Amino acid sequence: MQQTVSTNIAALILRVTSGSAFIAHGLLKLLVFTPAGTAGFFESLGLPGFLAYLTIFAELVGGAALILGVATRVVALTLLPVLLGAAWVHSGNGWLFSAEGGGWEFPVFWAMIQVVILALGSGAYALRLPVVDRVLGQAT
Repeated sequence: MQQTVSTNIAALILRVTSGSAFIAHGLLKLLVFTPAGTAGFFESLGLPGFLAYLTIFAELVGGAALILGVATRVVALTLLPVLLGAAWVHSGNGWLFSAEGGGWEFPVFWAMIQVVILALGSGAYALRLPVVDRVLGQAT
């Protein structure tokens, strides 16, 4: 299937905006809440603390990969559990993210963005790494 210029631009815009938001959330956990504080929050939810470190890593590295367009489909799929976990955390606060404690609206919407990125792929305006393409069977 041939992609049009507008589809490639749409893929670029989705990748860059979503990747930027992931990096912002990862930096918030890293620099403001701190990794130890984030781990403590995860533990207060009944989750293992090490998941906080994996989440920070996924948000920072995954965000950068989305922006660059590297392994886009794999990255989008990998970030879905992070977002569905965030939706679970916020589910008791109601739907709207403006609710106290934030609702599940934004994480679910963002998860659907990853589904769209998963369907679109990198588009034409992406960094091509032949090694990654070979390893992933050009699934990017």
